Amino acid sequence: MHGSLAQAFSPDYLAARSRFRAAASALGLRLESYTIGAAGPSGEDLTIDVTLGGVEGASRVVVISSGLHGVEGFFGSAVQVALLEGGLAGWSPTSRVGLVLLHALNPFGFAWVRRVNEDNVDLNRNFLLHDETFAGSPARYAHLDWLLNPRFAPSWLDPFVLKALLTILWYGMPELKQAVAGGQYDFPRGLFFGGHSPSTTRRVLAEQLPRWIGDAGSVLHIDLHTGLGRWATSHLLLDRGIPEVRAERLRECFGADRVKYSDPVNGIDYRVRGGLGAWCQSLFPDRVYDLVCAEFGTYSPVWVLAALREENQAHHWGSPGDRATRDAKRRLMEAFVPRDKGWRAVVVAQALELIACAYGADYAPQSCVIQRSR
Repeated sequence: MHGSLAQAFSPDYLAARSRFRAAASALGLRLESYTIGAAGPSGEDLTIDVTLGGVEGASRVVVISSGLHGVEGFFGSAVQVALLEGGLAGWSPTSRVGLVLLHALNPFGFAWVRRVNEDNVDLNRNFLLHDETFAGSPARYAHLDWLLNPRFAPSWLDPFVLKALLTILWYGMPELKQAVAGGQYDFPRGLFFGGHSPSTTRRVLAEQLPRWIGDAGSVLHIDLHTGLGRWATSHLLLDRGIPEVRAERLRECFGADRVKYSDPVNGIDYRVRGGLGAWCQSLFPDRVYDLVCAEFGTYSPVWVLAALREENQAHHWGSPGDRATRDAKRRLMEAFVPRDKGWRAVVVAQALELIACAYGADYAPQSCVIQRSR
């Protein structure tokens, strides 16, 4: 079975979208599409696609979203396709548990092999709450701008990894990762830029998410990501806004070893400003809305940051047809979606297991019940 799960990955955004739509249609599920107003490499319209099942009247809804960080959509789409093509066999759309699959929340980044959208916005820094402004940066970000966002095309002569390691020794990893990745709003061409206004993706979710959720009193939202953690391992990261009693319930569901609050000092992650989770929870203050960020590990943090930096350099300061730009795209893809078939099969299997756990006793798709990796 694991070998077949590696087949769920698509070679590009258009193929992934087509496969997702076809699989949803084959199951008779409702399908909606929302254009973002930007074009793909072949001039095609780029869309956020949504599949809905059993939502009307459901008391509980499970949401699975992919591709908020564009290039990571290759993985998230593979999980959703594997679920639709195999894991939902025998599922009844009249189930009292609703299902919402959000495919390619950042179709531009997916199509162009970028982590950000058409405005260089990291969408998981764009969901500021109503009392927050699109301004400001971590105190040390400006001091690190020279290292993170060089104003020249990528070159093999640039010893970034060495400079990064020296910077880590100087500042310490916890402080450095928070300063770099927490979210900034002052460097529009820089890494982890949160934007200057709400993105199209945010507007679509603000308009449509209440309708997709319906009257459900309880929502469990799994947002699929890659690039954090050890190779082929999974972690479910919680926003600090989720009460401890609900966090404990999530630990019982998914396993205490997997579910963790965001912890920049002792954990693999960092506190995010403008993250999707807190924003979604703010939309439904009178309901239980728990969003977990499902992270699947690839390479070391320095290696991943190097790939992000190089691709961003190439996008802003290189030429689209240059070999350096093509190499930068290839390294970014490898950093977030490794070619290794073993990695691909294992992480999709783990994600399907998480989805089965999310349904709990109400529904557990048979082909998704997989023994936890040891």
